[in-house]
Amino acid sequence: TIFRVHARAQGSCGTTNMLSGLLASPLYVRVRRNQFRVRNLRSSAEATFDAQLPFTTARLLIGQFQAAENVLRHAVKVMSKGGIFAVSPQVLIHPLEMVEGGLSDVEARVLKEVAIGAGASKVVVWVGPELSDVEVRAKLNGE
Repeated sequence: TIFRVHARAQGSCGTTNMLSGLLASPLYVRVRRNQFRVRNLRSSAEATFDAQLPFTTARLLIGQFQAAENVLRHAVKVMSKGGIFAVSPQVLIHPLEMVEGGLSDVEARVLKEVAIGAGASKVVVWVGPELSDVEVRAKLNGE
């Protein structure tokens, strides 16, 4: 295997209408060295996906692109289940380590491309404090 999963379900988000069940859930992806922590904003389910083949290098949080994409693709597949149709999710990807001085254009592009390669239909890269679900939704909506 190329990853290890630690899952934790949180409380329900309340009532969900039938139409929203057909659409993909937005995902909040936090990135640490060789690890993705993913929360499905609709279900509040959260899981950590640890890479068995390291994707972090001495200089880059994601230095091994294919290894990172493989782990994140699996994470997106697992965390997007629940709808009737397979719809690509919107993803906010948030590097939590190795961001001293901000991200270069190349580092931001790698994060975005990894999420797109993993199946995201839209990607927002965020550098800053961790976000609440409301804040993640606002950023995905361009607010």
